[in-house]
Amino acid sequence: MNLQNFKDRNEKITCLTAYDASFAQVFDECGIDSILVGDSLGNVIKGDENTLSVSIKDMIYHIQAVAKTCNKALLIADMPYKSYQTSEQTLKNANLLLDAGAQMVKFEGGYEHKASFKALQNNSIPVCGHLGLQPQSVIEMGGYKVQGRNKNDAQRILDDAKALEIWGVKAILLECIPASLAKQISEQLSIPTIGIGAGVDCDGQVLVSYDMLGITKNTTKFVKNFLSNGSIESATKDFIQAVKNSTFPTNKYSF
Repeated sequence: MNLQNFKDRNEKITCLTAYDASFAQVFDECGIDSILVGDSLGNVIKGDENTLSVSIKDMIYHIQAVAKTCNKALLIADMPYKSYQTSEQTLKNANLLLDAGAQMVKFEGGYEHKASFKALQNNSIPVCGHLGLQPQSVIEMGGYKVQGRNKNDAQRILDDAKALEIWGVKAILLECIPASLAKQISEQLSIPTIGIGAGVDCDGQVLVSYDMLGITKNTTKFVKNFLSNGSIESATKDFIQAVKNSTFPTNKYSF
């Protein structure tokens, strides 16, 4: 599964999180393009207020479970908090996630992690970037807030996105930024963008599966419950169709 092909043929990318074999099998069989084993498991599985407690050991456990039934979708895995502080540490931990079954790793940040991005590029390890709201930096950011609202912050995110592309990143997740900024970034990059709370003009969309299925309570604006029509399978297919047809997210679910 090559995400670049989707952007090249102007087809939206669909992505959901999964943390176990059962959900991964449902999503995979429904035709999801990519599955993210996210460090959001800290919230929805462990019940923590943030993702900071998630360890490499946690990620390996869940990646191994998901990989057993993820046969067609691209399996992306988050690198957890403080697992990519140096290039050497990044390379070691990325290989651990790949050995567990991931096909691409994702981590947050821009210029401050240049050495880590370059280390993975030099070792031909596929990487997905993550800009905008960065859950691992939620304390420094003052909480879960929309990023890039003012001109300087928006320019910083755009500059980081362009740098990540130069450093060989294969895709970038844009979280909780204004839809207009996400559109600008998506149009200026040749690599695909995947949005969550970033408007309909990204090259794809991702949701935390527990949010998409209405399991999580007190969710944010960009979350839509797709389970209202019946089964998990129908909810997954409705999500895929809505993303492919650019009917999700609407302005109601964007900033």
